[in-house]
Order: sequence, then structure tokens, then C-alpha cells
Amino acid sequence: MKETHTILLADDDPDDQELIIHAFSEVCGTYNLHIVNDGKEVIDFLSTTSDSKLPCLIVLDYNMPELNGAEVLQHLTDNKRYENIPKIILSTSSNPKYITDCMHKGAKAYRVKPDNFTQLVVLAKEMLSFCGNAA
Repeated sequence: MKETHTILLADDDPDDQELIIHAFSEVCGTYNLHIVNDGKEVIDFLSTTSDSKLPCLIVLDYNMPELNGAEVLQHLTDNKRYENIPKIILSTSSNPKYITDCMHKGAKAYRVKPDNFTQLVVLAKEMLSFCGNAA
């Protein structure tokens, strides 16, 4: 039996959350998707999670309340505990400034949310590849 991996998804849009959950379920069933609604919840979740239960991947929306994706990345980069967890920004914005900022702050990738489900499934597969053997 395959080990279950946790993916932390931070997105404040319930419709996007639902689509992303569905896309991940199309690609791989051996994961636990933990969803939070803002950047502060990302920090709270990670700080209360034991080292052995840390997620294999963190997916952040750029535009979130409390802390945006770049601010969360900065916090995570400042903490050695999270340095080996891949972080991906998944956003509706293709602003080059956001992309550059996030990549400099430690994002492994910055992806614009696709406008159709088929492309989202392809993206989910790519994101799962960052979890190593989870896909």
C-alpha cells in the first residue's frame, strides 16, 4: 500500500478549492489535501504540525487575505524547517513582478490558474511530481 502524502493548499476561493481538489483526485488518490483559506492559516498549520507530518508540497494562491503568497514564501524561506518542502504559487495573476518576487522568495514554480479543467488536471500532475513518489 502506498504511503499517504499531505499537500497543503492555501486558496481563499471556494470554487477554486473545489476544482483543485477534483483535479488532484483525477491524478492521484494517495494524498491528503489539507485546505486553508489564507496565508496566516498556512503559518498556523505548519507551526502546529510535527516534522514527520509536514506536507510534501505547499500550493499557495498569490492573492489571499492576511498574508499573500509572496509574504508566506518569505516566512517559510526564513525558517530552515520548511526549506525542503517545494512551494508552488497557483494564481490568476500573470504579473511578471509577482512571478519574479515569488521565485526569488523560494517558489519552485509559479503557475497561472488554467481556464479549463483538462489543463488543471495536467497542472495537478505536474504539482504532484514535486512530491517525489506521490504521483
